[in-house]
Amino acid sequence: MAIMNVSPTKSNLIKVKQDLSIAEEGYELLEQKREILVIELMSYVERVKRIEKELDKLIFDAYGSLKKAFTYMGHDNASTKVKFINYEYILKKKNLHIVGMSLPSIEAETPGLRMQYSFLNTNAIIDETSEKFLKLISLICEMAEIRSVVWRLSLEVKKTQRRVNALEKVVIPDNHETIKFIVNTLEEHERDEMFIRKLVKRRLEEET
Repeated sequence: MAIMNVSPTKSNLIKVKQDLSIAEEGYELLEQKREILVIELMSYVERVKRIEKELDKLIFDAYGSLKKAFTYMGHDNASTKVKFINYEYILKKKNLHIVGMSLPSIEAETPGLRMQYSFLNTNAIIDETSEKFLKLISLICEMAEIRSVVWRLSLEVKKTQRRVNALEKVVIPDNHETIKFIVNTLEEHERDEMFIRKLVKRRLEEET
């Protein structure tokens, strides 16, 4: 805590009290914002954990189907049949509105399964494998989107926490100390003035 560099006057006392009121109001609002941000962050973290579990299972299933396709059809034959399979993904920027903030994020539009090879000499295992990998890629895109939100929310929580700490540990205590200093100084000046007035009055009375 430190006393601000201001003159101990009544006008400065009013100003510092106003600054203190604004700082305390700002602290309350920032504290509420921080709590809401933390709640939002925790909900996204839970979503990340859920998707990670789904990813582990889907990776195991997808690569299991791929291994089965290679075993059943042979590596060269399977590779030839899927050589020209191609899917396009569209990535879009979007904004999430949380606690009055606009957080930039990404959104991936994933394609659905469609036939891209001849029915001749093919096998259902290729469709099964393709479908699982499409789901896997879609889930990876969702994870990327959520992780980008988690990262930005984390930065916002840290920034808000720094502001809360600055108000709580520096700005508000310094204003309190400054108000106390000005009040004590003004009271001391008033006592000095009162003493001087009494002294002058007594001397005037003694002279008459």
